[in-house]
Amino acid sequence: MRPCCLLLLISSLLLINLSPTYAQLYDVCSNTTSFAPNSLFETNLNILLPSLSSNAINTGFYNTSVGEYPDQVYGLILCRGDITPEVCRNCLETIIDDVKQLCPDRKGATVWFLMCFLRYSDHRFFSSTEELGTVHIQTTTNMTDPDRFLPFVKDFMGNLSFQAAFDPSNSMFAVKKEQFTAFITVYGLMQCTRDLSRNDCYECLQVAMKHYESCCYFNRAKILRFSCFIIIELYPFYQDSSATLSPPLPSITSEERTKKRQHTLLLDLKARSSTNLSCKIMQTGKQVNSQELPLIDLATLQVATSNFSLENKLGEGGFGPVYKGVLPNGKKIAVKRLSRSSAQGSEEFKNEVTLIAKLQHKNLVRLLGCCIEREEKMLIYEFMPNSSLNAFLFDRQRNAQLDWSRRLGIINGVARGLLYLHEDSRLKIVHRDIKASNVLLDEEMNPRISDFGMARIFAVYQDQDKTSRVVGTYGYMAPEYAMAGLFSVKSDVFSFGVLLLEIISGKRNNGLQLPELSQSLLTYAWRLWSEGKGLNFLDPSIIDSCPTSQGLRCIHIGLLCVQEVAADRPTMSNVVVMLGSESIALPQPKKPAFLVEHLVINSDQSSSSANVGSVNDVTISNVAPR
Repeated sequence: MRPCCLLLLISSLLLINLSPTYAQLYDVCSNTTSFAPNSLFETNLNILLPSLSSNAINTGFYNTSVGEYPDQVYGLILCRGDITPEVCRNCLETIIDDVKQLCPDRKGATVWFLMCFLRYSDHRFFSSTEELGTVHIQTTTNMTDPDRFLPFVKDFMGNLSFQAAFDPSNSMFAVKKEQFTAFITVYGLMQCTRDLSRNDCYECLQVAMKHYESCCYFNRAKILRFSCFIIIELYPFYQDSSATLSPPLPSITSEERTKKRQHTLLLDLKARSSTNLSCKIMQTGKQVNSQELPLIDLATLQVATSNFSLENKLGEGGFGPVYKGVLPNGKKIAVKRLSRSSAQGSEEFKNEVTLIAKLQHKNLVRLLGCCIEREEKMLIYEFMPNSSLNAFLFDRQRNAQLDWSRRLGIINGVARGLLYLHEDSRLKIVHRDIKASNVLLDEEMNPRISDFGMARIFAVYQDQDKTSRVVGTYGYMAPEYAMAGLFSVKSDVFSFGVLLLEIISGKRNNGLQLPELSQSLLTYAWRLWSEGKGLNFLDPSIIDSCPTSQGLRCIHIGLLCVQEVAADRPTMSNVVVMLGSESIALPQPKKPAFLVEHLVINSDQSSSSANVGSVNDVTISNVAPR
């Protein structure tokens, strides 16, 4: 039995009376399973604990198991990366002695000390990012400039998380200090248990930072998770790097830092490419294969694209040019090449790769690999022979190829892809740029959602987020996002509603202007619906093939999705159910957001644009973790 899931919110803790170096921060004991005195499990535990300590003294980390099921014990121990072997040994001896008193007769225990960490259990948890809870310990701070502090810390710790996860030393540890004001210096520390993959370490640290944002604002804090932790302080709490087990990266110039991050990323991807193995991740007791992302060398891509010739160029997106190519095995690909003049950096590129590599669904475009060589950074996707929905839907000649059956299939496919992003994938993802040009079509006209450059990862318990940098495409943006920077899964629902109405009408939301009154497509649909003239909204080319009840029902669902108040909109799971069953009664929609009209008329502003081939306008922005 695993420990119950928990969320521990702590403002202050009474530390036990020890030297500060070995002070206990927190402990979690399994409250559901215990072992009998003198049992085989206790014997195995007594063998395991000293073994962990003795093997971790010099390396700072060790994990192993003792015994066989059902009495097998799994254990992991970690020392903070900045301490000496002697301090590590003393901390490990103390924590092993204390765990039996803190969690007597328990089959699972986790104990955080200031300088070391111990976890054991009767179930295997190695290489796992399972969510068992997050502990935060904060110290109230009288900050002189609190409004500026959180953005500063987010940027500061965001860079540190990348350094910790992808440092070539494999220590999964990093420290950093940075001047906040003339009188205040911020000190940060991040560390993961070394059984995690680099990507999972990065994800764990990002989730910890999101927890800091929601709990601790402008305070000093320690965020403790079961596979990683972060510390934010205003004094030099970590040890001098000359006496560390895992020294931080040296100070370098911005140009050197860019080259080093490219090299670090290359080492990481090459290592994963050369093994060609699956990483087994334990989640809720089940093994899930997570295929690692292959690295494709520059020479192969030069041959595949005829040295990136103009004849093979499919178009240009915010990311840079996109080329069609053919690999030596005959597989057709789309190569997105980061423009050298682009402001996108290695960290943003890594965020994009890390996110898309974790997603696998038949209605999402598939990332085949990436290339990082010399000054080049490229993403390699499967090639979509039918280009984008945009190229068919709004083209007078090709529009007729989209009969009602195909349009309904595209609507359902996009809905299922969004449902996967919001609820069914390993991550909870808000896409933020659902639109016709970001829906690619395969050889059978099946839809694939693309362009995750603006996507954000949400924590499981997180409902919404806010940004001061609104990115996306006007006409598809939810009003709360366009006007206030607030976004959530309901923002994607709004965009999906706009797309649905475009699909069944054959008209662009930002291209419709009536002679007597400039109206958005949403207002036009609402007016016809309210007047009982909904059939007049349908694209004339599908009138004969579209059953009246299905056409009107789709308009109804589209209007439910574009309601002004986010809470009134259905979830994507509700949308999928409503689309799949005509027997389910639909609630009456409220008026769509009128304020959106002022943004969409005569506006085609977007973060990117695309017209041909497999282009899906990848633009990259920072990814916030789940």
